[in-house]
Amino acid sequence: MKLITIAQLVVAILLTVSILLQNRGSGLSSAFGGDFGGYYTKRGMEKFLFYLSMSLGAIFIILAIATIVIANR
Repeated sequence: MKLITIAQLVVAILLTVSILLQNRGSGLSSAFGGDFGGYYTKRGMEKFLFYLSMSLGAIFIILAIATIVIANR
């Protein structure tokens, strides 16, 4: 149980960092016309961070469900 909790904490921190590292041109620059608003494909590091965030999110959900299942035993 303690190992799952520690793993969930580590995944939560990594997930937060990976989301914060994603820069899609949002923020104040888009409020003042800095975002062109078009569609573009993700490449390189942006694509890696996107898939990393999705994977870490799935792992986090799995660990949360495992914690609930173990706690209800």
